[in-house]
Amino acid sequence: MIPASTATLDDAAAARRKAFVDAAREAFFANGYAGTTMSSIASKVGGSKTTLWSYFPSKEELFEAVVDDIVEQYGHMLTIDLPVDQPVPDVLRGFGTILMTKLTATPLLSLYRLVVGEADRFPHLAETFYDRGPRRGKARAAEWVADKMARGEIRMGDPMRAVQHFSGLCQSGVYQFALLCLPGGNDPQRLAAEVDDAVETFCRAWCLPAPE
Repeated sequence: MIPASTATLDDAAAARRKAFVDAAREAFFANGYAGTTMSSIASKVGGSKTTLWSYFPSKEELFEAVVDDIVEQYGHMLTIDLPVDQPVPDVLRGFGTILMTKLTATPLLSLYRLVVGEADRFPHLAETFYDRGPRRGKARAAEWVADKMARGEIRMGDPMRAVQHFSGLCQSGVYQFALLCLPGGNDPQRLAAEVDDAVETFCRAWCLPAPE
């Protein structure tokens, strides 16, 4: 049995860690990666840099924690069920709807803008973001596409390329408005219609007719 004092200590450490991550997220979004210092984060939470460093030895590791925290909260496309025994359009419509709903959520939009803005100076930030989010989601979807190809429902080809095509179709309209803070970027009806269009276009290009 774990002593109550240990459990309390663990809870306190977890709360402290979360406070650092929350403060870092706000600082990164407000000031950018280069404009954020470990000292400013420690000062905002309260305590010394030594305490912060005991949780995150570098600013890069703190950024990784921020990415992981946001992906955990909004990365449902990483865990959504992709049943291989259901029709391609139905599965894609569900996947596309969740994908676009989450991608147009403010935290993910802010994170994406941050990464793009800092990509030239800090390319490792883009690698971290892509590896922890988009790459994982697309890899899962590509496995499903490969299964559908083997079943003769999607024409043979590169599964990842097919996923990239569908993802690109979904992100061709409302997402661009949301990313640029333009009117219409948060219109759920328009988003749903664009996902339907993406499914139809994808199926025209990739899906095979059902055997008679």
